[in-house]
Amino acid sequence: MLKRLIAPLLFLIFAWFVVSSVEAKTIISGIAIFLIGMHYMENGFKLFSGGMLESFLEKFTNTTPRAIGVGFVSTAIIQSSSLISVIIISFLSAELIGLTQAVGIVFGSNIGTTATAWLVSSFGLKIKIAQYAMPMLIFGVIFNFSKHNTYKGLGSILIGLGFIFLGIAYMKEGFDTLKEGINLAEYAMAGYLGVLVYLLLGAAATVIIQSSSATMAIIITALASGQIDYVNALGLAIGSNVGTTVTAILGSLASNKNGKRLAVAHFIFNIITGLVAVIFIYQLKSLVDFLAPVLSIAPTDTAMKLALFHTIFNVLGVLLVTPFIKQLVAFLQTLFCAREKGRGQVKYLTNEVMEIPASAMEALRKETIHLYDKSLEALVHAMNLHRREIFSEKDIPQVVELATAPIKIDINRIYQEEIKNIYSEIIRYSSQSQAYMDEEGNNKVYELKLTARNIIEMVKDVRELQKNLNYFIKTKNNYMINEYNKLRREIVIILRRIQQIRDSQYDSAEIMTELEILKDKSSDNEKKLNQGIDKLIRDNKIDPSMAASLINDLGFTHSICKKLLRVAAVLWVLDKEIEELGDEYEY
Repeated sequence: MLKRLIAPLLFLIFAWFVVSSVEAKTIISGIAIFLIGMHYMENGFKLFSGGMLESFLEKFTNTTPRAIGVGFVSTAIIQSSSLISVIIISFLSAELIGLTQAVGIVFGSNIGTTATAWLVSSFGLKIKIAQYAMPMLIFGVIFNFSKHNTYKGLGSILIGLGFIFLGIAYMKEGFDTLKEGINLAEYAMAGYLGVLVYLLLGAAATVIIQSSSATMAIIITALASGQIDYVNALGLAIGSNVGTTVTAILGSLASNKNGKRLAVAHFIFNIITGLVAVIFIYQLKSLVDFLAPVLSIAPTDTAMKLALFHTIFNVLGVLLVTPFIKQLVAFLQTLFCAREKGRGQVKYLTNEVMEIPASAMEALRKETIHLYDKSLEALVHAMNLHRREIFSEKDIPQVVELATAPIKIDINRIYQEEIKNIYSEIIRYSSQSQAYMDEEGNNKVYELKLTARNIIEMVKDVRELQKNLNYFIKTKNNYMINEYNKLRREIVIILRRIQQIRDSQYDSAEIMTELEILKDKSSDNEKKLNQGIDKLIRDNKIDPSMAASLINDLGFTHSICKKLLRVAAVLWVLDKEIEELGDEYEY
């Protein structure tokens, strides 16, 4: 009962505090407006970039220095490390980038967050920023009515910037008014004890507000109005960085193992950076005093000196930790190693990948490949063959003719317990992820859904083929066994060539040519096999009932071959070539 009353009681105390104090009301309103602005900025960049941000993060992070640079630039522009984290985790889940790249981006993102301090200290305090907020809000709302995502995204960015500027103005006004009634600078604490106390206050503020950028905005506006001492402000800035580790950990609790590993990396980085900054705070302060005139920062401009300090100790943290990034990644990979998922469980489809089109697309493609591999096992065993034999260097006729013993496999059970669940999840995630994609992305996802359906239909086709294959093996009718061996050879030829294509580095155009050749050969062989069946009937070597079974199974065989070739075209040929072929590439 007491626990239920605590939250409402705290809320009522907070409400009374806000209502009873004009200054508190103004400052807290400024914080709220600032946070709304950050939210609009994040959503705006999602729409405005139209996938460019994801492409940028994916393509330019192949080395650690580039990953750090990309993390810095993207966060500095977007003003949202949380959005970058969401994209990174989704890319990790889809295996678009490795853990080393992701950690590098997180390091760079920490430097990028310091851009907020520069924005507030250089513009927010030196000009009447509220007068620029109003036009931004007006034009932002106008653009937001557009049906085009780019203009709608631009509108949200302008609204976000407008709210951020307005929030800074309110916070500055609140602290200026507060100084007339109470001077918080009277509670300044000197020495390392003061640094530690204000570090804890900065960390607590960030945990409560859930935004280090908002915390830095508060610190800078309070410092500019003289409400806090400069050295104590340095402690608060360090604390805001430390506080983001708690935010990252809380955010990762519902995440997958990749999200948790990144949270640990973030925690380690910020704790090391915070410790170094605290230990050498006075040396760093002297460095800032030395660099300030070089950067045309006035000795009395403590707000901009704080922004410089914030940037320096984050850069220092990156310089200290980056040489040990391989060891850090090796350690992270030992964490959260859950048991491997069951045979009927998806491997790549997680909630983290759905909202980011690039990662959703890649995750769906890899999950479709996973479905193919799982179905391939059933397909091969249903023909009484083994993959190690099919994909070996042995002659295909030898592989098929020596495989005479039936393999006990229940296709229906495997389909219901393993394959069907993966297929169902592909359909579910496809439908959900399409809500975040443009027309081109929707078309590609639709193609992957058709591919998954083709894989499922292959399993159903081979189930029918298996019945007659095992029946005629038992009858020991050499003519029928020979014909069924021909059918198996047709499928094995396609399977072996597809595996070679998967393992090769062929140009996409070469692969398409190869698949066209295989398609033509498959059609020619179907005609020859039909002609062979006709001859067997005329020579009275098989009866009409046997011929009917053979003709039906020849149809299933050709259907499997066609679907295999279509699946290979979608999964292992570059999108560009598929788009050029368009609907003509049908089997």
